[in-house]
Amino acid sequence: MTNILFLHAGAEMYGADKVMLDLIKRLDKNEFNAHVILPCDGVLVDAMKKEGISVEVIPYPIMRRKYFNPSGIISYFFGLLKYSRMITKIARERKIDIVHTNTAATLEGCFVSRKLKIPQLWSIHEIIVRPQIMFKMTSKWISKYSSITITDSQAVKDHLMESGEFKDEDIKVIYNGVDAERFSPNSDCEYLKKEWNIPENARIVGMMGRVNSWKGQGDFLKAANIIMAKYPDVYTVFVGAAFEGEEWREKELADAINESPYKDRIINKGYRTDSEGIYKLYDIFVLPSTNPDPLPTVVLESMATGKPVIGYKHGGVCEMVKDGYNGLLAEVRNPEDLADKIMQLLEDDNRREEMGRNSRTRLVDNFSIEAYIENYSNEYRKLVK
Repeated sequence: MTNILFLHAGAEMYGADKVMLDLIKRLDKNEFNAHVILPCDGVLVDAMKKEGISVEVIPYPIMRRKYFNPSGIISYFFGLLKYSRMITKIARERKIDIVHTNTAATLEGCFVSRKLKIPQLWSIHEIIVRPQIMFKMTSKWISKYSSITITDSQAVKDHLMESGEFKDEDIKVIYNGVDAERFSPNSDCEYLKKEWNIPENARIVGMMGRVNSWKGQGDFLKAANIIMAKYPDVYTVFVGAAFEGEEWREKELADAINESPYKDRIINKGYRTDSEGIYKLYDIFVLPSTNPDPLPTVVLESMATGKPVIGYKHGGVCEMVKDGYNGLLAEVRNPEDLADKIMQLLEDDNRREEMGRNSRTRLVDNFSIEAYIENYSNEYRKLVK
């Protein structure tokens, strides 16, 4: 039996959280024994307990922008040392064989693996555009302390290679997978139309994602205003919440929506747990990230549900969306072009529906949950040979 310690950057239920949960709960329990330590309480803790996964909360620090000041740096490194010792003690007691660190913002695994002389597998789900000092520092640590680095897209691997800290063979790409049975064209969404008071014949364009500086809610709203001015039957939906402490971003978005002349046709919701129904509700899924998104799980989930995807042409979305086959890619940071691409599909029902079917096919063929689990299992086996 191989004992694996998982360390992660939070306890929410967005992309990196969900794919880690999917991995742990589907690992062969006769071969792998998972122990999870998270830095805070949250819905991910509850979900893991529900699955019978060993999980505990220890408030170790995660690299965030709030630490990028003199007092923050001191506080971060004192916390890093303090809690790394605690986690190392737990890892020793539980006879951990592998540390699996999930996300670049979690550095505690370096201390654990070094102290106990055990391998660390480091999964990277980020493309850190700025600050550059954070990109350089994390790249150096990852290259030095990981036995194998796994990225969830070629775009993330290429970005890490730009740091100059890695050789090509140091990094392996394993695409995330999603459950094609859970996310299905057969999902129910009628209850949402009633809950959100959306007319039965409305066409719905929507996004789902963290409300932050680069997920693109502002660009999507600009595009939506262009679209809704032309099509009175189109409704726009936003789903997602901000990081704790950044709730002002949610208010900023709400204020911008309130200024829209079409605000009566805009639905703005925070974090939701019924994503299956929400994807089904949409006629078109939009990914307007203004920075390159590594391999956004929301795109995979919407593809599994049979939806065409419109996104900006950068990052991992280019590996999921085959332009013209299961979606369209717009010029980066160009809301007018984003609106144009969306309107192309609104104008052609047959093309939109065909692209939706193609999304489902592409998901099943290239991003299956089974391949995702087996690829990671193989990497664990190599590390304990």
